[in-house]
Amino acid sequence: MTDRTAATGTREPQAGAGATTEFERIYRANVEAVTAYFARRTADPQVVADLTADTFVGVITYFGSFDPGKGTARAWVFGIARRVYASYCEAYSQQQHKLQRLAGRRDLDQDQITELLDRIDAERAGRDLVSGLAALPERDRAVVELVDIAGLRPKEAAAALGLTPGTVRMRLMRTRARLRKQALEKQAPEKQAPEKQATTENQIRGNSND
Repeated sequence: MTDRTAATGTREPQAGAGATTEFERIYRANVEAVTAYFARRTADPQVVADLTADTFVGVITYFGSFDPGKGTARAWVFGIARRVYASYCEAYSQQQHKLQRLAGRRDLDQDQITELLDRIDAERAGRDLVSGLAALPERDRAVVELVDIAGLRPKEAAAALGLTPGTVRMRLMRTRARLRKQALEKQAPEKQAPEKQATTENQIRGNSND
């Protein structure tokens, strides 16, 4: 096992008697990253907990269908997380989500709420960044988040999104360039403002001397 495999949990699940142990390893390796993924989307700790739990229920449910030839375990888990969030958004938009959650949600104890609130607070910058990416096409936004925020490799992001690695790299390069351009355009007026103020002050001093 490589150092990166140990750190990111990208070893493929094994079938048979070791499946439970393998699932536990994948859970431990990815639960924090998945929790952070949802914490960048909502400030409600109960929703973060529910969506994280739903993701790993999906991992258990479809564990036997995982195909290591199509990507790493981490990419597969994030693919499930994306589908869980999409289902959540769809249910919420139909005003069915709240009743479903109240009927079946698991109440959190105070320690769990505190821990999730700390995670949500830690992901505030990421949540702001995700909001700032809202103007981008959905696939471009997803690529940037999975690679630049969640830390997946382009190949893993490609598997999670159902794209080719080449397409992901192209989208990543194009979107990063667009974001850099936007950042420079945003900084330009801020730099011009002090210069304009200094010019005005100099003009005022010049008029006073006259």
